[in-house]
Amino acid sequence: MWSGRFRQPLDPAFERWQRSFPFDRILLPFELEASRTHAEALEHAGVLSSEELSEIVRGLEQIGVHAQQNPAFLEDEEAEDVHHFVEKQLVALIGETGYKLHSGRSRNEQIATDLRLYVRESIDQLQLLLADWIDAFAARAEKSGDAAMPAYTHLQRAEPVLVGHWLLAYAEMFLRDSERLADCRKRVNLCPLGSGAVAGATLALDRDAMAGELGFDGPTGNSIDATSDRDFALEFVQALTLMGLHLSRWAEEMILLATQEYGFIDLPEAYSTGSSAMPQKRNPDLLELVRGKCGRIAGAQQALLMTIKGLPLAYNKDLQETQEPLFDATQTALSLLPLVTGWMQEVQFNYDRMKSAAQSGGMNAWAAATYLVERGVPSRLAHEAVGKAIRQCLDRGCELQDLPADLLQSIHPALDGDLARSLTLDAVISIHDVNGGTAKGSVKQALRRVQERVAQIRGQVHAHA
Repeated sequence: MWSGRFRQPLDPAFERWQRSFPFDRILLPFELEASRTHAEALEHAGVLSSEELSEIVRGLEQIGVHAQQNPAFLEDEEAEDVHHFVEKQLVALIGETGYKLHSGRSRNEQIATDLRLYVRESIDQLQLLLADWIDAFAARAEKSGDAAMPAYTHLQRAEPVLVGHWLLAYAEMFLRDSERLADCRKRVNLCPLGSGAVAGATLALDRDAMAGELGFDGPTGNSIDATSDRDFALEFVQALTLMGLHLSRWAEEMILLATQEYGFIDLPEAYSTGSSAMPQKRNPDLLELVRGKCGRIAGAQQALLMTIKGLPLAYNKDLQETQEPLFDATQTALSLLPLVTGWMQEVQFNYDRMKSAAQSGGMNAWAAATYLVERGVPSRLAHEAVGKAIRQCLDRGCELQDLPADLLQSIHPALDGDLARSLTLDAVISIHDVNGGTAKGSVKQALRRVQERVAQIRGQVHAHA
């Protein structure tokens, strides 16, 4: 494609080493789509006749069909990159007219366009998978009904909450991930076609028409920036890294809760393995691999940052190194979500054990302090009084509601006979009756909001189609 300037051929080892086609061939559908749009712009600009346009479009379609029907078609040892591959195959199919397709464009704008199309489609795919994933939490939250469990701070039992409230906490995390992807998509969805190598196209190409044809919101605003910008890829992988962080936190908690020490969940056999040495074992392999693969996504983010950080304007060959981390992070995320969704649909909760844990260890202590506050006792003094009562519980090996009435009265006179009614599990959960709290009515409202937001995610993706 560029050999006219050179007298010597490339060193064979260097030629093989610098090829990107082994990995950028994943962009073939987007390269064909963008090339068809460019060909139509060339015809409108008078560079191609209508017959030549038809030939080129037909040839591009045939390349796509060959690639789908015969994977070996992509095993090309000569193609330098996906752009070279398409031009080479097009010329083989339709002759020298295929060379006209490159009129007025550069590989610099082609790769920028292909990558934006790739990221945009990946975002839409991820949004639908995230909707399924969040739906799994909502469905389990709804199914759990009034079941209760301990909530933790500092990995110590803190207060009882509804199981549904705990599950919807994860739904909120992943709804934020969905919002980040939607926001990223706005900046992705601009079209570099017509930017040329660096200074803009040399032909009178209708950039707005090309952008519209490819479903972009409009053309990019500066040819120098358009050909060298990879912010959209970095921002996308950063969003994936945050999503991976949330997946890893979820996986770690599920691993903990599946241990015999907690016993809150039973690992689904379809997503677990055993031990080659210890017959009794059921290991959380899916969860452990989720933790590991999320580190891989974070590594891709760092690779992108380090590649881009020192590059002057505009295009530099270093940018080729942004592709593999982008592809790997994307494919890792796309492969994770269906599996964790399946796991979440299959896992079994031990509600009895959860409820038992939610009623022990003084987890109704704040409710006791609230009881005093409602009777006019200053919060700090209420806290101190209940702390003294908890000390008595620890010494006696009992719960707050089991302490004798005379002992409670000696700690604080406001701790009267009505206290026990305020310390039942239902009562403790019910006092958190605020928007975002764990009271039954609040959780039902939160569940409806999550279900509505999931429907909105799906609606937005289908609107883009």
